[in-house]
Amino acid sequence: MGFFKTPTQKEIDRINRIQRNHFNRLYHLFDPPLEPGVPERLEKIVAAAEIAAGDSVLDVGTGTGILIPVIRQYKPGCIYACDLAEAMLRQLKENYPDVKTIQKDVRELALPDEILDVVFLNACYPNIADKAGALKNISRMMTPAGRMIISHPMGKAFIESLRQASPYPLDDFPSKSETKKLLRPYGLAVKAFIDQPELYILSAVKQRHRF
Repeated sequence: MGFFKTPTQKEIDRINRIQRNHFNRLYHLFDPPLEPGVPERLEKIVAAAEIAAGDSVLDVGTGTGILIPVIRQYKPGCIYACDLAEAMLRQLKENYPDVKTIQKDVRELALPDEILDVVFLNACYPNIADKAGALKNISRMMTPAGRMIISHPMGKAFIESLRQASPYPLDDFPSKSETKKLLRPYGLAVKAFIDQPELYILSAVKQRHRF
């Protein structure tokens, strides 16, 4: 698992605490209306997961649920939404009471093995303090041939614009040349890759047999 430098537990807790407090204060800024073009790009992000009716879906770093109405169009069997900020999840629950919300770091989610058909990490990958732990746990919870989408509807440059003012570290999205090395240790393979000025999508599929 050498792609990432895993921080200490103390550092992970510190980063998560800063993020939780930050987003609890700003949750009201994340509801629609969205900027022009963003709804269409969110449609493309969700379409990349190829959700089938009855699928079990997890939305990591869900915020107030920007992806939820798009996901629901595909009639999944169950939607889980996890986030560090309880204020975000309260707002989501008001809008979408059928969604199962979980306030937790994704690396600590205790859902059963092989329960998730689709996992979204939309606009949150750079924020994850322990990416190795997160991907290991996500892979455990994914079904064979399950799909994982790492994405951002504003593209990689948007993260650059946030980095200087951010109270917590923001990492880069992986480049195309890095994706295989990133995913291989977790039994995931690249299915599709889009890196445009205002859209980033890394689509991966869980292999039925580990490498």
